Amino acid sequence: MNRTPLLTQTSTQLLTPNFERAWLSERGLPESTALRRADAPRNFFSPVHYEHGYAYPLIVWLHGPASNETEVSKALPMISVRNYVGVAPQGTERFEGVCGAFGWGESLDDLVEAGERVMQCINEAQERFNIHPDRIFVAGYNEGGTMALRMGMENPDQFAGAISLGGPVPSGGCLLRRINEARKLPLLLSVSPDQRYSLDRVMENVRLLHLAGSSLSLRLYPEGDELTDLMMSDVDSWIMERVCPAPASVAS
Repeated sequence: MNRTPLLTQTSTQLLTPNFERAWLSERGLPESTALRRADAPRNFFSPVHYEHGYAYPLIVWLHGPASNETEVSKALPMISVRNYVGVAPQGTERFEGVCGAFGWGESLDDLVEAGERVMQCINEAQERFNIHPDRIFVAGYNEGGTMALRMGMENPDQFAGAISLGGPVPSGGCLLRRINEARKLPLLLSVSPDQRYSLDRVMENVRLLHLAGSSLSLRLYPEGDELTDLMMSDVDSWIMERVCPAPASVAS
């Protein structure tokens, strides 16, 4: 018997647009937000033996909790030291009492601010490096991964894929307001289940994205692992499959 798992009320709520929120393309930035964006630090990663004549894929890295934009300097070499240019904005929410530690807030202003910072990072990376315009990926760790999924699914025309390493699918807002375009965006969900992001919740998120018709790849790793070499190597392989897809075999 073919059994389709039933979605819980939580999953249904995730699919329900909240039109009380205005998203990136639907509102201007308050002046105070624009000033914060202009002052927000960002960090770049340049691949080893960078070649000006080659158009590189770009990874926009969204750091994990209690971290900052310098995380890209550790994360990108774990993926590849040669294949990508990397850029990372600072998170929108400061961790009180921890110097230089930031996260990603969930308020309307935080979400708009995060989107503006990401787009500013892309623009500046394109000014500094030779970036292939159709090979821009957004990726993140933990809550940065959740934000990466939101950035990708709400702005699918801006990215070639969205990657979450240990970050659940975001809830609330208008995540699927551009569902027809978002279905075409490749998504990678890499998870080491733990108490914060349990296997049950992972499967709930997978059912949600399946219901939405998303192009999803799921990678599960041993419980408790964080950013391992294997996980990051798999990210490299996943991106390369989309940057340089293998030619289709021709039947003889």
